[in-house]
Amino acid sequence: MSTTDPDALLGPADIRELAAALGVRPTKQRGQNFVIDANTVRRIVRTAAVAPDDVVVEVGPGLGSLTLALLEAADRVVAVEIDDVLAAALPATVAARLPGRAERFSLVHSDAMHVQELPGPAPTALVANLPYNVAVPVLLHMLDRFPTIERTLVMVQAEVADRLAAVPGNKVYGVPSVKANWYADVKRAGSIGRNVFWPAPNVDSGLVSLVRRTSPVETTATKADVFAVVDAAFAQRRKTLRAALAGWAGSPAAAEAALVAAGVSPQARGESLTVEQFARIAEARQ
Repeated sequence: MSTTDPDALLGPADIRELAAALGVRPTKQRGQNFVIDANTVRRIVRTAAVAPDDVVVEVGPGLGSLTLALLEAADRVVAVEIDDVLAAALPATVAARLPGRAERFSLVHSDAMHVQELPGPAPTALVANLPYNVAVPVLLHMLDRFPTIERTLVMVQAEVADRLAAVPGNKVYGVPSVKANWYADVKRAGSIGRNVFWPAPNVDSGLVSLVRRTSPVETTATKADVFAVVDAAFAQRRKTLRAALAGWAGSPAAAEAALVAAGVSPQARGESLTVEQFARIAEARQ
């Protein structure tokens, strides 16, 4: 890790000064809550185990709080920012505060959901404070599009963190839990209070760690086929799988046949199944 001036990181006064100079007011529409606490971004980088040879992609860098801490620790950082004003300002902030590392920073001005490629070497890690309203789709898109991402640490709304990290049988286990588990081993990695953000959100945040599976889910079904079963199972989560998957399979009887073939009880519910079991059901569809 490079040794840099601790003043390179942004504090509350720096954030407000930058925002005022840019005429930026955080918008609820984009779920913008800027981290104003340097200790929190250091903690995120530490928890993410960012190493000197990592190429880190960051989604939604905002004014650059986390970006600077990542740039101190990683080989290089690629930030994806949708906001026109923030995207235009960030390279200058990096150059002013970490001039010795500026050449290791790249900015992609885009909606993360539309990003198909990134400049420079392939990313090895994803570390981000994800906007609450798009956290799950952005996370799944990045994991799918960039298979070289081995480790991910995202800060999301606490409720979303719980859902992502839930295991079968947990009452909040659902579509995000199963789909995230298709790509990675997922766990909660800490909690973040409201006072480290500006503006302070009215919910707590959580850190979620995702470590890419060393071997993918073993199945002859495609990811799209498996995810279709998952979506159908949780669209009517109170129903038994025989009923919930009737539309997907063509009839309740066809759903039952697929479930039996997959070794899953037709009376079970989606919240009790692992991603491997969903894959077996997808395979068994006639």
